[in-house]
Amino acid sequence: MSTMRMPQLKYYNFGEDVTAFSTMRQGGYSKGNFGEFNINRYCGDSEEAIRKNREALCRLLAISDDHLLMPHQVHLTEMTIVDETFLSKTADERQQALEGVDALMTDIKEVCIGVSTADCIPVLLHDPVHHAGCAIHAGWRGTVQRIVEKAVDKMQTVYGTQPADILAQIGPGISLDSFEVGDEVYDVFAHEAFDMEQISKRYEKWHIDLPLCNRQQLLSMGLSTNHISCADICTVKQHDTYFSARRLGIHSGRIFSAIILH
Repeated sequence: MSTMRMPQLKYYNFGEDVTAFSTMRQGGYSKGNFGEFNINRYCGDSEEAIRKNREALCRLLAISDDHLLMPHQVHLTEMTIVDETFLSKTADERQQALEGVDALMTDIKEVCIGVSTADCIPVLLHDPVHHAGCAIHAGWRGTVQRIVEKAVDKMQTVYGTQPADILAQIGPGISLDSFEVGDEVYDVFAHEAFDMEQISKRYEKWHIDLPLCNRQQLLSMGLSTNHISCADICTVKQHDTYFSARRLGIHSGRIFSAIILH
């Protein structure tokens, strides 16, 4: 019998009634550029490796596989609320409900909601007053469409969340140094009224600070400065520990950043 491989997780502190983490590359069954730990079905990895990796993660988190939820992201701002109605759906119906979605939120305990990234910015939110959580995928397109602001707004509507109560974690993603963009991307951010002086820098080409863009959105929604943590991990520079599509190509594994309420 082969030894069980344990996923390596970077944990975040949201208090004792929450587990929040990002997966690292080590401790799984995937090979090559998917190696070792990947549970994303949309990047070309083998189904068998994904199944074994999911199994190992569920065992580590003490949840059932149907409580490990990840959407099929498309760089827009659609969100799915994981409630009792969602959980009562069939596997096929759930899959449908997770199609084309870039953020998940829930107030149900022992359900793991997460997003998948490999340079894009994962953002996790917890409202400790209403005990609700949210996982957001903010690539540059989601960031420029202000998905984080929309998620905070949605939590206010759905759970009665007060932004000042929210704790936020910005996970591993591409840094300003590594995120070189063409003028057309710079222009999109400028057109959407981002403070270009603050979020961009010109080397040979423009570079944009996506973690900072998302931090600014959280602040603009009323989160308190000391409630926002940033992992300060550049996936491109640390591609041996975290997946980076820029370094490894798009046919490579993905980081899974998630939150579970207890």
